[in-house]
Amino acid sequence: MNRFTGVGARLGLALLAVLAGALGLVYLIVVPSLQNRLVDSRLSQLERAADGLARELPADRFRWPDFLDSAAESANARVVIYDHLGPPTALVVVGDSRGTRSTDVVRDRLALLAATSGEPVSGTVIHRRSRFAEAVSPVPGTNSVLLVSAPLHEALASVRFVRERLLIAGALALAGALGVGYIGAWLFARRLRRLETAAERIAAGEFNEPIRDTGADEVGQLARTFDRMRVRLAALDHARREFIANASHELRTPLFSLGGFLELLTEEELDEATRREFLLTMREQVDRLAKLATELLDLSRADAGQLEVGHEPLDLVGVAETVVDEFSPLARAGARSIGLETPASLPALGDEQRVVQIGRILVENALVHTPPGTNVHVRVGEGMLGVEDDGPGIPPEHVEHVFERFYRVDGRLSSGSGLGLAIAQELARAMGGSLAVESQPGRTVFTLHLPLGEPATRPPVPSAA
Repeated sequence: MNRFTGVGARLGLALLAVLAGALGLVYLIVVPSLQNRLVDSRLSQLERAADGLARELPADRFRWPDFLDSAAESANARVVIYDHLGPPTALVVVGDSRGTRSTDVVRDRLALLAATSGEPVSGTVIHRRSRFAEAVSPVPGTNSVLLVSAPLHEALASVRFVRERLLIAGALALAGALGVGYIGAWLFARRLRRLETAAERIAAGEFNEPIRDTGADEVGQLARTFDRMRVRLAALDHARREFIANASHELRTPLFSLGGFLELLTEEELDEATRREFLLTMREQVDRLAKLATELLDLSRADAGQLEVGHEPLDLVGVAETVVDEFSPLARAGARSIGLETPASLPALGDEQRVVQIGRILVENALVHTPPGTNVHVRVGEGMLGVEDDGPGIPPEHVEHVFERFYRVDGRLSSGSGLGLAIAQELARAMGGSLAVESQPGRTVFTLHLPLGEPATRPPVPSAA
């Protein structure tokens, strides 16, 4: 990854841009504000000095030289006196605290403005490439005006000093922020790169190495989520491998059996009873293959969101009776008992064929995976169909996994694909219901809950003629 286009560089540059913007804003606000305050303060001082000196100006012009010297010293500024001879531009310097060197202020615009308007005037002017603060006040009872002028180089020098220090401090702060920000962002990005590497390992099917990140922030939470995903994918991969082995066995056994029976039927002369027995066994193997294909098709439709179910009022009592009647011979053949407990009428919404399918899965699961002598009870309640057995139960560490695809409690190759309960749960969810399990030694209960609806109408039983 290019270090200049990575997350670390981008975060560092983002921090740099934010800090630079903040410093620029401070510079644009503080420096002009400081300069204006210094200039305004100096102008206020000069205005007060000009007004007071204009009132104190002696009427005797012979005393002006001494007055100008003391006035300049008290005001800490240059003091100039003008006579206004009449024409708008006719100003004559008649006194200057600097002596006779008054050429720079002969045509001072503020003095001319005050002379023509008769009002005090203040502001800044440029003389010989230097900036001055000036205040002009008319002398009461005369045609004269008094100007007090002070250079601003000291105030502006202070502003320049502040500006330079601010720029230097800003440059140092930017450099420090860039370094600290880049290092911090690089450390943050390194954690993301570790997650990227871990994701690549998981994508390659390597689930053994755990993902560790001790951070308490979002990246740490993401790492822990990734690790849970890794564990889950490892379990699914293990289950998938087991399923492939199971499916291979389930497919190979009936196919080999069918092939053997077909060979015997075509090459051997068999009596009618043996031939019928072979055909019956072949039919059982075909049904076994069809069941496995149906289970896989249902799961693929569920994954694609194309599992179609109805939401009609249905009779759970009738569903339970159908399932019990269907599995009663199997229960007797395996030295097990199956019973039915139902009230008169129970409301539920769902797809009757799919509910029958779920009932078959639950009852078959109870009959196949329990020892002889086990009692199985099918119960119907309000919007509920339950299958309970008094078998040995499911080990606690397996209970939360029984609805997972390909999961089998014993982990051995035996009849069954490990898909039945997963399909039952998908069907229950598709109908807006749920499927739950409770298990302990001597009691295991699978319960299907469906949305409540209006009681379904059962067809009347025809009376005997």
